[in-house]
Amino acid sequence: MTAAQGWEYALGGDVQRIARCITWIEEEHPDIAACLRTLPPQPRARITGITGPPGAGKSTLVDTLIGQMTAAGRRVAVLCVDPSSPFTQGAILGDRVRMARWYQHPGVFIRSLASRGSLGGLHPQIWEIAQFLSACPFEDIIIETVGVGQSEVEIAGLADITVVVLVPESGDEIQTLKAGLMEVADIFAVNKCDRPDADLFVHSLQQMMSVGRRAEEAPTPVIRTVASRGEGVAQLLDAMDRQALQASDSRQLDSMTDRAWHLIMKKRMKDVRKANLRNRISNLQARGAFNLYAFIENY
Repeated sequence: MTAAQGWEYALGGDVQRIARCITWIEEEHPDIAACLRTLPPQPRARITGITGPPGAGKSTLVDTLIGQMTAAGRRVAVLCVDPSSPFTQGAILGDRVRMARWYQHPGVFIRSLASRGSLGGLHPQIWEIAQFLSACPFEDIIIETVGVGQSEVEIAGLADITVVVLVPESGDEIQTLKAGLMEVADIFAVNKCDRPDADLFVHSLQQMMSVGRRAEEAPTPVIRTVASRGEGVAQLLDAMDRQALQASDSRQLDSMTDRAWHLIMKKRMKDVRKANLRNRISNLQARGAFNLYAFIENY
Protein backbone atom coordinates (compact mmCIF):
# COMPACT_ATOMS: atom_id res chain seq x y z
CA MET A 1 0.00 0.00 0.00
CA THR A 2 1.32 3.44 -0.92
CA ALA A 3 1.56 6.32 1.53
CA ALA A 4 -1.27 8.12 -0.30
CA GLN A 5 -3.58 5.09 0.01
CA GLY A 6 -2.71 4.63 3.68
CA TRP A 7 -3.36 8.34 4.21
CA GLU A 8 -6.89 8.07 2.80
CA TYR A 9 -7.70 5.08 5.03
CA ALA A 10 -6.32 6.96 8.04
CA LEU A 11 -8.48 10.03 7.39
CA GLY A 12 -11.42 7.64 7.27
CA GLY A 13 -10.66 6.43 10.80
CA ASP A 14 -8.57 3.27 10.30
CA VAL A 15 -6.57 3.16 13.55
CA GLN A 16 -3.75 1.02 12.18
CA ARG A 17 -3.32 3.39 9.23
CA ILE A 18 -3.39 6.39 11.59
CA ALA A 19 -0.53 4.86 13.57
CA ARG A 20 1.39 4.08 10.37
CA CYS A 21 0.94 7.63 9.03
CA ILE A 22 2.28 9.09 12.28
CA THR A 23 5.35 6.89 11.89
CA TRP A 24 5.77 8.14 8.32
CA ILE A 25 5.52 11.75 9.55
CA GLU A 26 8.14 11.04 12.23
CA GLU A 27 10.45 9.47 9.66
CA GLU A 28 9.76 12.26 7.13
CA HIS A 29 8.68 9.80 4.45
CA PRO A 30 9.22 11.38 1.00
CA ASP A 31 5.49 11.19 0.14
CA ILE A 32 4.22 12.74 3.37
CA ALA A 33 4.69 16.38 2.34
CA ALA A 34 2.30 15.87 -0.57
CA CYS A 35 -0.19 14.11 1.73
CA LEU A 36 -0.13 16.96 4.25
CA ARG A 37 -1.00 19.41 1.48
CA THR A 38 -4.28 17.54 0.92
CA LEU A 39 -5.57 18.14 4.47
CA PRO A 40 -8.92 19.99 4.63
CA PRO A 41 -8.78 23.71 5.48
CA GLN A 42 -10.99 23.33 8.56
CA PRO A 43 -9.78 20.69 11.06
CA ARG A 44 -12.42 18.61 12.79
CA ALA A 45 -10.85 18.29 16.21
CA ARG A 46 -10.09 20.65 19.07
CA ILE A 47 -6.47 20.53 20.26
CA THR A 48 -5.97 20.82 24.02
CA GLY A 49 -2.50 21.13 25.50
CA ILE A 50 -1.86 19.79 28.99
CA THR A 51 1.34 21.17 30.46
CA GLY A 52 2.92 22.02 33.79
CA PRO A 53 5.84 21.17 36.07
CA PRO A 54 7.00 17.57 36.56
CA GLY A 55 5.04 15.62 39.15
CA ALA A 56 1.88 17.71 38.89
CA GLY A 57 -0.19 14.67 37.87
CA LYS A 58 -0.67 15.51 34.20
CA SER A 59 -0.88 11.89 33.04
CA THR A 60 -3.39 10.94 35.72
CA LEU A 61 -5.47 13.99 34.85
CA VAL A 62 -5.42 13.09 31.14
CA ASP A 63 -6.41 9.51 31.97
CA THR A 64 -9.47 10.78 33.86
CA LEU A 65 -10.34 13.31 31.15
CA ILE A 66 -10.39 10.48 28.61
CA GLY A 67 -12.99 8.77 30.79
CA GLN A 68 -15.17 11.90 30.84
CA MET A 69 -14.90 12.39 27.09
CA THR A 70 -15.63 8.79 26.12
CA ALA A 71 -18.59 8.70 28.52
CA ALA A 72 -20.02 11.61 26.52
CA GLY A 73 -19.51 9.67 23.27
CA ARG A 74 -16.56 11.77 22.09
CA ARG A 75 -13.66 10.22 20.21
CA VAL A 76 -10.30 11.36 21.51
CA ALA A 77 -6.69 11.10 20.34
CA VAL A 78 -3.92 11.53 22.90
CA LEU A 79 -0.30 12.38 22.16
CA CYS A 80 1.95 11.84 25.17
CA VAL A 81 5.39 13.42 24.83
CA ASP A 82 8.01 11.95 27.15
CA PRO A 83 11.55 13.20 27.75
CA SER A 84 14.09 11.26 25.69
CA SER A 85 17.50 9.86 26.55
CA PRO A 86 20.39 12.09 25.40
CA PHE A 87 22.22 8.88 24.41
CA THR A 88 19.65 6.75 22.55
CA GLN A 89 16.94 9.39 21.84
CA GLY A 90 14.45 6.85 23.21
CA ALA A 91 11.99 7.46 26.05
CA ILE A 92 10.60 5.61 29.05
CA LEU A 93 7.03 6.14 27.77
CA GLY A 94 5.53 5.86 31.24
CA ASP A 95 2.14 7.02 29.95
CA ARG A 96 1.65 3.55 28.49
CA VAL A 97 1.31 2.32 32.06
CA ARG A 98 -0.91 5.13 33.37
CA MET A 99 -3.32 4.97 30.42
CA ALA A 100 -3.17 1.24 29.73
CA ARG A 101 -6.93 0.77 30.22
CA TRP A 102 -7.69 2.86 27.11
CA TYR A 103 -5.50 1.12 24.55
CA GLN A 104 -8.25 -1.22 23.40
CA HIS A 105 -11.08 1.30 23.61
CA PRO A 106 -12.65 1.92 20.16
CA GLY A 107 -13.07 5.65 20.83
CA VAL A 108 -9.52 6.32 22.00
CA PHE A 109 -6.22 6.55 20.13
CA ILE A 110 -3.04 6.99 22.19
CA ARG A 111 0.44 7.55 20.83
CA SER A 112 3.55 8.04 22.93
CA LEU A 113 6.29 10.21 21.44
CA ALA A 114 9.83 10.94 22.57
CA SER A 115 10.82 14.61 22.75
CA ARG A 116 14.17 13.71 21.07
CA GLY A 117 15.83 16.59 22.85
CA SER A 118 13.54 19.16 21.24
CA LEU A 119 13.04 22.38 23.20
CA GLY A 120 9.49 23.39 24.05
CA GLY A 121 8.51 20.10 25.72
CA LEU A 122 7.27 18.64 22.44
CA HIS A 123 8.25 16.23 19.65
CA PRO A 124 10.04 17.73 16.58
CA GLN A 125 7.17 16.67 14.26
CA ILE A 126 4.35 17.42 16.71
CA TRP A 127 2.94 20.20 14.54
CA GLU A 128 2.50 17.96 11.51
CA ILE A 129 1.18 15.06 13.62
CA ALA A 130 -1.38 17.29 15.34
CA GLN A 131 -2.63 18.74 12.04
CA PHE A 132 -2.97 15.24 10.60
CA LEU A 133 -4.94 13.98 13.61
CA SER A 134 -7.16 17.08 13.45
CA ALA A 135 -8.35 15.86 10.04
CA CYS A 136 -9.11 12.34 11.32
CA PRO A 137 -12.51 11.52 12.86
CA PHE A 138 -11.77 12.73 16.41
CA GLU A 139 -13.60 15.40 18.38
CA ASP A 140 -10.70 16.03 20.75
CA ILE A 141 -6.93 15.85 20.61
CA ILE A 142 -5.03 16.04 23.88
CA ILE A 143 -1.30 16.74 23.84
CA GLU A 144 0.51 16.13 27.11
CA THR A 145 3.93 17.75 27.17
CA VAL A 146 6.95 16.70 29.16
CA GLY A 147 7.33 18.49 32.52
CA VAL A 148 8.18 22.04 31.52
CA GLY A 149 9.51 25.28 32.91
CA GLN A 150 9.13 28.91 31.93
CA SER A 151 10.91 28.75 28.58
CA GLU A 152 9.22 25.61 27.26
CA VAL A 153 5.81 26.91 26.26
CA GLU A 154 5.62 25.96 22.59
CA ILE A 155 2.36 24.14 23.29
CA ALA A 156 0.54 27.50 23.52
CA GLY A 157 1.10 28.15 19.81
CA LEU A 158 -0.06 24.68 18.82
CA ALA A 159 -3.09 24.14 21.05
CA ASP A 160 -6.51 25.75 20.80
CA ILE A 161 -6.73 25.57 24.61
CA THR A 162 -3.84 25.27 27.06
CA VAL A 163 -4.39 23.80 30.52
CA VAL A 164 -1.57 24.41 33.00
CA VAL A 165 -1.54 21.81 35.79
CA LEU A 166 -0.14 22.87 39.16
CA VAL A 167 -0.11 21.40 42.67
CA PRO A 168 -0.37 23.15 46.06
CA GLU A 169 3.36 22.63 46.64
CA SER A 170 4.05 24.88 43.64
CA GLY A 171 3.65 27.96 45.83
CA ASP A 172 7.34 28.77 46.10
CA GLU A 173 7.83 28.14 42.38
CA ILE A 174 5.07 30.42 41.10
CA GLN A 175 7.32 33.44 40.76
CA THR A 176 9.75 31.39 38.67
CA LEU A 177 6.99 30.04 36.46
CA LYS A 178 5.28 33.41 36.13
CA ALA A 179 7.68 34.71 33.49
CA GLY A 180 6.61 32.11 30.94
CA LEU A 181 4.40 29.14 31.75
CA MET A 182 1.79 31.11 33.69
CA GLU A 183 1.02 33.42 30.79
CA VAL A 184 0.10 30.64 28.38
CA ALA A 185 -2.72 29.21 30.52
CA ASP A 186 -6.30 29.39 29.32
CA ILE A 187 -7.23 27.29 32.36
CA PHE A 188 -5.40 26.39 35.55
CA ALA A 189 -6.01 22.94 37.02
CA VAL A 190 -4.78 22.81 40.61
CA ASN A 191 -4.37 19.08 41.05
CA LYS A 192 -3.99 17.08 44.29
CA CYS A 193 -6.24 19.55 46.09
CA ASP A 194 -6.71 17.08 48.94
CA ARG A 195 -3.28 18.16 50.19
CA PRO A 196 -2.71 20.74 52.95
CA ASP A 197 -2.73 24.44 52.03
CA ALA A 198 -4.59 23.81 48.76
CA ASP A 199 -7.12 26.57 49.52
CA LEU A 200 -4.36 29.06 50.29
CA PHE A 201 -2.54 28.19 47.08
CA VAL A 202 -5.66 28.56 44.93
CA HIS A 203 -6.42 31.93 46.54
CA SER A 204 -2.82 33.13 45.98
CA LEU A 205 -2.95 31.98 42.35
CA GLN A 206 -6.21 33.81 41.71
CA GLN A 207 -4.84 36.98 43.28
CA MET A 208 -1.64 36.82 41.27
CA MET A 209 -3.50 36.37 37.98
CA SER A 210 -5.74 39.36 38.72
CA VAL A 211 -2.78 41.76 38.91
CA GLY A 212 -2.67 43.98 35.83
CA ARG A 213 -5.88 42.56 34.35
CA ARG A 214 -8.29 45.06 32.81
CA ALA A 215 -11.75 45.21 34.36
CA GLU A 216 -13.44 43.90 31.20
CA GLU A 217 -11.15 40.84 30.97
CA ALA A 218 -12.55 37.57 32.26
CA PRO A 219 -10.40 35.88 34.91
CA THR A 220 -8.51 32.76 33.95
CA PRO A 221 -10.51 29.81 35.34
CA VAL A 222 -8.89 27.96 38.23
CA ILE A 223 -10.29 24.44 38.65
CA ARG A 224 -9.56 22.30 41.70
CA THR A 225 -9.02 18.61 40.96
CA VAL A 226 -7.97 15.37 42.61
CA ALA A 227 -7.35 13.40 39.43
CA SER A 228 -6.55 10.14 41.20
CA ARG A 229 -10.13 10.11 42.56
CA GLY A 230 -11.78 11.77 39.59
CA GLU A 231 -12.77 14.83 41.60
CA GLY A 232 -13.19 18.10 39.71
CA VAL A 233 -12.40 16.57 36.31
CA ALA A 234 -15.97 17.00 35.01
CA GLN A 235 -15.75 20.69 35.97
CA LEU A 236 -12.42 20.93 34.16
CA LEU A 237 -13.93 19.49 30.98
CA ASP A 238 -16.84 21.94 31.26
CA ALA A 239 -14.35 24.81 31.56
CA MET A 240 -12.46 23.53 28.51
CA ASP A 241 -15.69 23.41 26.49
CA ARG A 242 -16.65 26.93 27.58
CA GLN A 243 -13.22 28.30 26.69
CA ALA A 244 -13.48 26.71 23.24
CA LEU A 245 -16.85 28.38 22.63
CA GLN A 246 -15.53 31.75 23.81
CA ALA A 247 -12.35 31.61 21.71
CA SER A 248 -12.25 34.68 19.49
CA ASP A 249 -11.52 34.75 15.78
CA SER A 250 -8.40 36.74 16.68
CA ARG A 251 -7.20 33.95 18.99
CA GLN A 252 -7.74 31.34 16.30
CA LEU A 253 -5.91 33.51 13.76
CA ASP A 254 -3.01 33.94 16.21
CA SER A 255 -2.87 30.17 16.69
CA MET A 256 -2.78 29.46 12.95
CA THR A 257 -0.15 32.19 12.48
CA ASP A 258 2.02 30.56 15.15
CA ARG A 259 1.70 27.19 13.41
CA ALA A 260 2.56 28.66 10.02
CA TRP A 261 5.56 30.59 11.42
CA HIS A 262 6.93 27.49 13.12
CA LEU A 263 6.65 25.32 10.01
CA ILE A 264 8.16 28.01 7.75
CA MET A 265 11.13 28.35 10.12
CA LYS A 266 11.52 24.59 10.21
CA LYS A 267 11.42 24.35 6.39
CA ARG A 268 14.00 27.10 5.92
CA MET A 269 16.36 25.56 8.48
CA LYS A 270 16.00 22.05 7.08
CA ASP A 271 19.23 22.09 5.10
CA VAL A 272 21.33 23.77 7.80
CA ARG A 273 23.63 21.20 9.42
CA LYS A 274 26.09 21.94 12.20
CA ALA A 275 28.67 19.61 10.66
CA ASN A 276 28.58 21.60 7.41
CA LEU A 277 28.84 24.88 9.32
CA ARG A 278 31.84 23.55 11.22
CA ASN A 279 33.65 22.55 8.02
CA ARG A 280 33.06 25.90 6.34
CA ILE A 281 34.11 27.83 9.43
CA SER A 282 37.24 25.67 9.74
CA ASN A 283 38.21 26.39 6.12
CA LEU A 284 37.72 30.14 6.57
CA GLN A 285 39.68 30.18 9.82
CA ALA A 286 42.56 28.34 8.17
CA ARG A 287 42.77 31.20 5.64
CA GLY A 288 42.36 33.82 8.35
CA ALA A 289 39.17 34.99 6.65
CA PHE A 290 36.47 34.13 9.19
CA ASN A 291 34.19 36.87 10.47
CA LEU A 292 31.11 35.60 12.29
CA TYR A 293 28.71 38.30 11.12
CA ALA A 294 29.92 38.31 7.51
CA PHE A 295 29.61 34.52 7.53
CA ILE A 296 26.01 34.65 8.76
CA GLU A 297 25.06 37.37 6.28
CA ASN A 298 26.45 35.41 3.33
CA TYR A 299 25.37 31.90 4.36
